[in-house]
Amino acid sequence: MKKFLAVILSAALFIASTVAVSAESNELRFNKNGKFTILQITDTQDDRYPAYELIEFLKKSIEMTNPDLIMFTGDLVEDSRIGDVGIDGENFREGVEVKDDYDKTLENVKVAVDAIFSVFEDAGIPYAVCQGNNDYACGIKNEDWLEIYASYPHCITVDQSDDEDGKIDTYIPVKSSSSDDIAYGIFALDNGKGFKEGQAEWFNKLDTGDVPTVVFEHVPVEEVGNLFEECHIWDDGATVDGTTVCRLNHDIATGKAITAVAPGQSSSQFADWKNKNVKGAFFGHYHCDGYTGDYDGITLGLTYGCEFAKMGPYGVRTVVLDENDGSLDTDLFVWEDGEFSIQETEEYETHNGIICTVISSIIHVFEFFYRGIRSLF
Repeated sequence: MKKFLAVILSAALFIASTVAVSAESNELRFNKNGKFTILQITDTQDDRYPAYELIEFLKKSIEMTNPDLIMFTGDLVEDSRIGDVGIDGENFREGVEVKDDYDKTLENVKVAVDAIFSVFEDAGIPYAVCQGNNDYACGIKNEDWLEIYASYPHCITVDQSDDEDGKIDTYIPVKSSSSDDIAYGIFALDNGKGFKEGQAEWFNKLDTGDVPTVVFEHVPVEEVGNLFEECHIWDDGATVDGTTVCRLNHDIATGKAITAVAPGQSSSQFADWKNKNVKGAFFGHYHCDGYTGDYDGITLGLTYGCEFAKMGPYGVRTVVLDENDGSLDTDLFVWEDGEFSIQETEEYETHNGIICTVISSIIHVFEFFYRGIRSLF
């Protein structure tokens, strides 16, 4: 009888799932309309006492987007810092790290991760993870991270790159709606502590055929700077990268940025993407930045974090793959007052007249420094 009930329960879960998922392989497949929806969530950076609002945020993001795959792009946990009051069940402390006590740190990591993964498991949706810099900073080994991932039935993160640095990289094939052919590929890459030579070698050697692919990582590549334009410090939206004052170029990108990336930079990783038919690449890391733009044929996007112990905005992203033409569409959603809304494009303000220009310039300079200070917290 118990075996019979177990079979019935498994069948019910299978039918309820929004994507065809094999119990053994977590096989992913496009729906009958040739669409496949990815929900990107990033930077929860929490501890064993999750933020009161976080669980509701995660649940509603899944309900709103009905994804086929959840992609978590790094910083599951906060390593260690002074916390806030009234955010969670422990005031004045954030983080999982316990100095000189690896076992206690590992226990804290497991509890913190379970608060998040339990929401994904309850939804019955496959999910994958990219390592973030804070996941490394807490000090636990990647072997332990892999054991944690393997303990959750719907987590499909495995280490496929097998590089000497032990980085965790996963290639996820998505099958066609009408056959067992691979129609799209998804890379979950570990650049939380840099992207190493062994990872690049694995990436380039992996045979993905001629199908389109999409990349998810934690730290943005330098090419996102090509979505920016140089400007004056008093211009609306101005921020600084080193000695370069720039802002998001609204002619080619939409969204908001308080962390500047100077234009004109390039990386070998981006060049490798061109050879792997990468259609888009999406990142986290900057928390308060949410924007999307196209550069050299690849859609690049930064997604808002959701660490409620830090200042917002908070949000998620959807990436919808299309098997019919290999394209993708993406939307950013912002969380406010317990609800999500699609991010609206805001144009930079322009001012006419000397007095208006001087006043607006003073305001923008103060805003410039405020944004810089805010990005530190």
